[in-house]
Amino acid sequence: MSRIAIGDEVPDFETLVTGTGKLRLSDLRGQHVVLYFYPKDKTPGCTLESQDFRDLHPRFRRAGARVFGISRDSIKSHESFKAAQEMPFELISDPDEDLCSLFDVMRLKNMYGKQVRGIERSTFLLDAHGRLQREWRKVKVEGHAEEVLEAVKALGRD
Repeated sequence: MSRIAIGDEVPDFETLVTGTGKLRLSDLRGQHVVLYFYPKDKTPGCTLESQDFRDLHPRFRRAGARVFGISRDSIKSHESFKAAQEMPFELISDPDEDLCSLFDVMRLKNMYGKQVRGIERSTFLLDAHGRLQREWRKVKVEGHAEEVLEAVKALGRD
């Protein structure tokens, strides 16, 4: 898959997801879709970000949006994280980095003086027709979920 740009229709994909087991993007047509990529389950920043999306989830749903968190963690890890944080939305497992590649979120990072490859915290907003409308890269957690919610509201309901 090649990287997508603002205004592009996101290619249909099928992926592993908590709850139902599989998810097809095309099944979400008619709803806005928020995909937030985060580095790792149960880490401080990722937990805070997920809690913010969790707390705003009713408002995202009223605005016609579905929210999904994505990392390379396993479904088993995601199910545990989701339960511990009482998340009302599903988490997508991307161990082969297919979605990470499509959205170009893999970066070299410095961890304790060593370079490691990992997910750069990023969020993408797709409209009800499956087109990429907004992207946020190098996300800082504080206030981010609220900013995404405002962008969803600005799209309106199709």
